[in-house]
Amino acid sequence: MNDRDRFSPNDDWDFEIRTVLGGAVEGASEPGEVLAATAGIRKGDHEAWYVAWASLGDRVSEIADQAAAGGHRVSAAEAYLRASHYYAVAVNAVSSLPDSDRLAPTFGRQRRAWESFVDNTPVQVERVGIPYENASLPGFLFRPGAAGGATVVAVNGSDGSLASLWASCVSPALRRGYTVLVFDGPGQQTQLFDRGVPFRPDWENVLTPVYDFVAAQPGVDPARIGLYGISQGGYWVARALAFEHRFAAAVTDPGVVDVSTSWTSHLPSSLLKLLDRGENEKFDKEMALGLKLSPDTARTWQFRARPYGTAPGAYAETIEAVRRYALGDLAARITTPLLITDPEGEQFWPGQSERLAALTESVSTLVHFTAAEGASGHCQPLARTLTAQRMFDWMDERMRVGQN
Repeated sequence: MNDRDRFSPNDDWDFEIRTVLGGAVEGASEPGEVLAATAGIRKGDHEAWYVAWASLGDRVSEIADQAAAGGHRVSAAEAYLRASHYYAVAVNAVSSLPDSDRLAPTFGRQRRAWESFVDNTPVQVERVGIPYENASLPGFLFRPGAAGGATVVAVNGSDGSLASLWASCVSPALRRGYTVLVFDGPGQQTQLFDRGVPFRPDWENVLTPVYDFVAAQPGVDPARIGLYGISQGGYWVARALAFEHRFAAAVTDPGVVDVSTSWTSHLPSSLLKLLDRGENEKFDKEMALGLKLSPDTARTWQFRARPYGTAPGAYAETIEAVRRYALGDLAARITTPLLITDPEGEQFWPGQSERLAALTESVSTLVHFTAAEGASGHCQPLARTLTAQRMFDWMDERMRVGQN
């Protein structure tokens, strides 16, 4: 990518901007206000990055409040959705700052904006509690104007918001006649920030009760329930499918076989050897020194490690935890028809879509996305309409949607 093609000199921020801009096709952002808010932020100014997104969320949320007070519910819903998406970036930004005092209130503003979107949207939606172990998972069941029984369960990634999931899956699914269930699973959003529940690798124990719940809902055909997972959700979906075979079809966007490679590929081989030899104390000391010399990497580590529930400074423990998120031989158990997106220039899990396709050859379809189409990069951030077209055309054929 040429520098002239970038929205930010910081790789992570450039990708974040692209992802938010991609949501504009479903009303989850306004390109002009995003580009205006993020213009001129210096590469290392993390405080300015947080303030830009939090302030944008505040401004758009105020627009939404005024519209709602005036009885303009459509305008209010549109603005609340955008505000929630912007606050979600602010939540990720503040998660990497040394002072975490602003994390809870920022997430509270994000959640309020999302809940207000739900209150004002003309789309039919029901708040639900999905029975899960000794508690419940909060979710939202969206229904199209004319339901036909086909349903999609949408699974978020490691740090995505429900507003971003609206743009990547919910809205295009509703237009095609699908009922859609979204929810916060372990380590995601409300589960992490409100309840302190971390990630877990064995998502069959999450998606089996989710399937049981949605299959029992009025108007849902249990034989026509599909599954979609975005970003790290691609791992959780594939893992669950190795055990839960009742879903009619599934999409991983992209394919993820081993989550840990996005962590370990950036570590020197000498450090990994310490870990493999069980020299955890030495590994932690070396990591602490390295992160002290690289503040940007330290911020990324803090942000990425939080949902795994490991202690600060327990670097070896964190890597060992992340290494549990790998399919291995379990991929051979998948019998569900599976579409795997494969974007050119995948920056987090390069080559893993092809690997998952090879491990599930009898049931999978690999769909390439290219830079020439404007569809390169993790989750094709600037080609979400093209992504929706390809994955839902494929799913329609397997779930008899739009067919007589």
